[in-house]
Amino acid sequence: MVEGVKRHAAGTPSRARVSSGAMASHAPEGPIREEEALGKAYDARLMRRLLSYLSPYRLQVAGAVLMLIAASGLELVGPWLTKIALDRAVPATDIDLLGTLAAVFVGSLLAAAALEYLRTLLTTWIGQKVMLDIRGEVFSRLQRLELAFFDRNPVGRLMTRVTSDVEVLNEMFTSGVVTIFGDIFTIGAIVTAMLLLDWRLALVSFAVLPVVFVAAVIFRRKVRSAYRDIRTRLARINAFLQERITGIGVVKLFGQERATAGRFGRINESHLQAHLKSITYYALFFPVIEILTAVAVALILWYGGLRALEGTISIGVIAAFLQYVRRFFRPIQDLSEKYNILQNAMASSERVFRLLDRVPAIEEAENPIDPGKIEGRIEFRNVWFRYPGPESDEVRSDDDDWVLRNISFVVEPGERMAIVGATGAGKSTIVNLLLRFYDPQRGEILLDGIDIRDLSLETLRGSMGLVLQDVYLFSASAAENISLGRPSIEDASIVEAADRVGADPYVRRLPGGYEQALGERGSSLSVGERQLLSFARALAGAPRILLLDEATSSVDSEIEAQIDIALEALMRGRTSLVIAHRLSTVQNADRILVLHHGEIRETGTHEELLEVEEGLYARLYRLQFASTEAA
Repeated sequence: MVEGVKRHAAGTPSRARVSSGAMASHAPEGPIREEEALGKAYDARLMRRLLSYLSPYRLQVAGAVLMLIAASGLELVGPWLTKIALDRAVPATDIDLLGTLAAVFVGSLLAAAALEYLRTLLTTWIGQKVMLDIRGEVFSRLQRLELAFFDRNPVGRLMTRVTSDVEVLNEMFTSGVVTIFGDIFTIGAIVTAMLLLDWRLALVSFAVLPVVFVAAVIFRRKVRSAYRDIRTRLARINAFLQERITGIGVVKLFGQERATAGRFGRINESHLQAHLKSITYYALFFPVIEILTAVAVALILWYGGLRALEGTISIGVIAAFLQYVRRFFRPIQDLSEKYNILQNAMASSERVFRLLDRVPAIEEAENPIDPGKIEGRIEFRNVWFRYPGPESDEVRSDDDDWVLRNISFVVEPGERMAIVGATGAGKSTIVNLLLRFYDPQRGEILLDGIDIRDLSLETLRGSMGLVLQDVYLFSASAAENISLGRPSIEDASIVEAADRVGADPYVRRLPGGYEQALGERGSSLSVGERQLLSFARALAGAPRILLLDEATSSVDSEIEAQIDIALEALMRGRTSLVIAHRLSTVQNADRILVLHHGEIRETGTHEELLEVEEGLYARLYRLQFASTEAA
C-alpha cells in the first residue's frame, strides 16, 4: 500500500440517531388517482375549515347575507302587488292605487337590482381575498417541502393545486356558500307566502315536488360522475403539456411532433367528450324542471279555476300563485347547480388541505444553535442513505439499495476535497445531504462540529455556494439571477462576483447589461455563459464553503480554462467540495475520495492514487485518458 492512500471497506451501521423526517410516512398519492377522488358532497370537517378563511371578512360576509335576504324578500313583492291590483284596484277602478302599486313594483325591481349588483361585487371581493390567502398559504407550504416530495409529484399536478383547485374554492365562496343562504331563504319565503295566501292551492302546487326531487338526485349523480371524468382528463392534459413542453427539445430532436400532437389530440378529445356528457345532463335537467314548472302552473290554473268558479278564491290569488310558482322553481335549479359547486369544492379542498397538512420531512430544530462565524469544517460520520420510494416517504427495506454506505470523512477548513467515481456512485448525494435537501437514515453530518440538523437552514445553506452541472436561471435580469433577492448582496457585490468568475464581459454585452431580462431558463445566454453566471451567483454571498457538482462539464475548453483560473483564486481560503466525473478537473485537489457503489474505496492525492496501479482511481484515470488520446 502506498503511504497516504487509504482503502475503505463498508462497516456496520452506526447507532447514531435516525432522522425522523426522512422516516416519516405519508399516504401514497398517485398523479391521476387523486383527481378521480370525489369524496363526500358535503363534509362538515372540511366545510368548517373552509369557512375559517372567511373569519377576517366576517363583516363583509354578514353584509352579503343581509343583501341576499333583502333581495329574497323583494321577490315576494311583485306577486303580492299583483293580487292587490286584481282583487282591489281593478274592481274598484282605483287609478291612484294602481299607480301606487306600479310605482312600488318598479321600486322593488330597482332595489333588487341594486342589491344584486352590490352583493355580486361584495361576494366576488370576498372570494378573491380568500383565494389570495389560500393560494399564498399553499405556495408557502410548497416552498417548505423537501425535494423528495417534488421528485414524486409532477409540476403540472402541483400547479393544479395552486391554480385550478384554489379557483374552484373561489367559485364556492363567490357563487356557493353565501348565495345558498339566499336560495334557501327565497324558497322558504315563497312557501310561506303561498301557504298564507291559500294553503290548499299551495299543496296542489307542491304536488310535483317529489318528481323534482327524483330528477335532482339523478342529475346530481350523473353530473358528479361527469365532473370526475372532466377533472381526470384535465389532470392528464396538464401533466402531458408540462412534460412535453419541458422536453420540447427532445421531441424535436427525434421528430416526434406529429406523434406527440396525435397523443395530445386523443387526450384533448377525451376531455371534450367528458364536457359534452356533462352538458348533455344539463340540457336534460333544466328542460325537465321547466316541464315540471309548467305542470305546476297547469295544476294552479285547473284547481284555482275550479275554485274561482265556485267563488272560493279570487283571481288575484291565482295570478299571485302563478308568479310565485315560477319563482319557486328557479332557486331549486340554482341549488342543484350549487350542489355541483359544493361537490367540486369538497374534492378540491381535500386535495389542498392534504398539501397544507403535509409535514415537511426536513424540519428545522426548534431552538437552532447559533455557531457564530462558520469556519467550514465538514464531517460525515457513519452516514447511510437511501432515497424514498417513488410514491411514498417510507424508505425501502432492501439491504442492497443503499446509495451511501457507512460514509465517513472530514474536510478541514480551507481544504479542497474532490469526490470522484463512476455514475451512480453517490457523489451528488453527498452534496444533497450536506445541504439538507435530504436527511440520512443513519449517521451524522457535522459542520464545525455541530450536527447540521441542529442548525437553521438559513445558517447552513447561507454558508455554502453551490454550482450544478444543470444551471437553472430565472426569467429575471442578470443582476437578479446573481443576487436572487438576497438583501445582503449589493449591486457592487453582484458586479464583483461576475467579474471574478469572468462573467462580467458577457453580461455587459447584453443590450440591457445587468438589467437585461434573460428569458426563460436564461435562453438568451449560451450554456457556458449560464454556467459563469451560476458561479457568480454562488460567490456573490461570500460563502465559506464552495460546492461544485460537475460545474465545468457543460462548458467549452476556453471558458473552462477561464473558470479554472477564477476558481484557483476563489477556492483559496475556502472549504471546497468538488464533485467531478472528469478526473482532469480534480488533479490539484488537496485530497480525493474515490466512491464506488456508495462506499469510499480510496483516499489520497492525485499522485498517491495513481501509484496504486490496480486501484479504482488509477483504472478510471487510464480509461479516461486512453479514450481521450484515441479520440
